[in-house]
Order: sequence, then structure tokens, then C-alpha cells
Amino acid sequence: MARISLDPPRGLVLRMAEWYSRRKYGKVMDPLRASGHNPKVLGAVALYESRVASWKDLDPGLKHLAEMVTAARIGCSWCMDFGYWLAEDQGLPMEKIQYVPAWREHREHFTEMELLVMEFAEAMTETEPAVTDAMTRELIGTLGERAFIELVAMVAVENHRSRINSALGLVGQGFSDRCAVRPVAKGASGTV
Repeated sequence: MARISLDPPRGLVLRMAEWYSRRKYGKVMDPLRASGHNPKVLGAVALYESRVASWKDLDPGLKHLAEMVTAARIGCSWCMDFGYWLAEDQGLPMEKIQYVPAWREHREHFTEMELLVMEFAEAMTETEPAVTDAMTRELIGTLGERAFIELVAMVAVENHRSRINSALGLVGQGFSDRCAVRPVAKGASGTV
């Protein structure tokens, strides 16, 4: 249950954000409602997210895997719920996405590059980051510097999102109920 009311005062910024959320996602997202308690924060986050959405140097599938691994590592159920829905909306292979929370146990479903990106995202998400020079060199060598910087920024952005949502006690809103994925839990074996 949310640790803050999801019914903030309805000012202009919140009403505009709610309209956009309904139009784009089919419902008003709880993180938006929670941020509505501070219109300056809500406006800044909305502007920031619109700029983040314009980044296009990193492959969208790799970007999404990095975001989902970050959310899974932090334990943000809201972010995972929304992430599954976004993956399907973007046409990503759901038979692969279902294994993201337990990717280490299901390495055979991912390419070497995907594994490297997920390992990097997880290492960067540790409370004391565990990124190594070798990881960085390999990613820069394969992705190039522009895409690598975007990867680093996306993992940081998802850390920001996931930590806020987790701190506010936000849980899934049923986005993943609208898509064809059945996530595999960590430690689970076999297929879904």
C-alpha cells in the first residue's frame, strides 16, 4: 500500500500530467499521483522524462533490459509491472523478457551482449557500485561511447525511478495483467 495519498490536490500541472498519462498509457500512473503533492517536482520529473525518451543511441531492447534488471535488483514491483507492459508495447520478445528477474539462472535465453548489459546494470545498481574496468571496456568496445553513456544514464534514471517508487510503497497497477508475460521468479527453474 502506498505510503502517501494518491489523491493529491488537483492543480494544473497534475491535471495536465493525468491527461497525458491516460492518453499514453490508458490510466493515470501512481508515481505521477504521488508526485502530484509537489507540482514543482512533478513538472521537473515530467520534463526530465520527456528528454530521456528522446535518447536514441542505445538499442531499445538493451535499454529496456537494463531498466528492468535495475528495477528487479531494487525490488520495485511497480516498475516491473510497468516494464513488462512496456516490453510488450515495444514489441520485445516476451518469451525472453519473462526471464529478466532471474536472468542469471536463465542465461541461455540471452545474447552475450544482453548478458553484459544486464550484468553492468546490476553492478551499477549495487549500493556500492561494482562496475569494473573490464565491463566498461567491453561495453564501450561493442556499443561505442555514445551508446555506453546512454546505458549508464538509463541505469541511473531507473535507479532514481525505482528507489522513489519503492520508498513511496508503490506496487504494481495491473499493467502486466494486460500483456502476455508470466515472469519467472529468482531461483525458479524450468519454463513457464
